[in-house]
Amino acid sequence: MATASPTQPIGFATLSRTLVSLAADVATGVQRAVVGPANVRTARDNAWDAIQADRARAMARAETSRAVAAMIATRPVARSRRAASLAGSRH
Repeated sequence: MATASPTQPIGFATLSRTLVSLAADVATGVQRAVVGPANVRTARDNAWDAIQADRARAMARAETSRAVAAMIATRPVARSRRAASLAGSRH
């Protein structure tokens, strides 16, 4: 494994990784100070929230599909016949 000696210049990638690491440490420290160590968000918490949001969207889509199906089912028949005759006359 290669290490940087004091005489070698630090590369852009090394500097970028170091800055990102420091920024992440600062953000984590601020979060712990603001919400307390017991309330810090974890990857598991984020994943669970994403699952719940996906479920909510799926339920909303299913409800919308049921509502559209109900509207189509209760549509007057005369309208359907007229639409079919108009579609047939266009050809």
